[in-house]
Amino acid sequence: MFNGRLDDKGRMKLAAALVQYFGSLPEKKLFVTSLDRHTAQIYPISVWRSNEQLFEEHREDSQIVRKISFNAADLGSETEVDSQGRLLFSPDLRRVLGLENQTLHLYKRRKHIEVLSEKQYEDLKSQAADTTPDEVAKLETAGMN
Repeated sequence: MFNGRLDDKGRMKLAAALVQYFGSLPEKKLFVTSLDRHTAQIYPISVWRSNEQLFEEHREDSQIVRKISFNAADLGSETEVDSQGRLLFSPDLRRVLGLENQTLHLYKRRKHIEVLSEKQYEDLKSQAADTTPDEVAKLETAGMN
C-alpha cells in the first residue's frame, strides 16, 4: 500500500517502488481512468489494450460493457511517469472522483493499481478487519503462499 496526494496541477508523486515498476515495463505509457466513477485505476497501456479487446469481443453483458467502456473513455487519459516520478490525473477524473485535497491510497490489484480516496480506504479497512482465520485458511488451501 502506498500513499500519495495530487498537487495543484493534478500530478501525484509516486513512491519509488511504483516508479521502478512502471519504469520496468516495456511500454512506458499508462492509462489512468475509472470504470465505475468511484475508484481510479492506473493501467499499463498493454493491459488496457487487453481490456479494450475484451470490450470489443464480450457479448454476454453488452450493457455492462457499454457502461464501463464509456466511463473509462470519458474519464481516462494516457500518460507517463515524468522525470520527477509524477503521474498526471485528468481534470475530469479528479473532479468526478473528488480526488483533490486528501491522501490517496494506492495498491496493486490484479494487473493494475487501484487508487482509493481516504473514505474508500477506511471503508475497505473496516470491512477487512473482520477477516477470520477460516477465510485465510480457505485461500491457503486454494494455493495462497
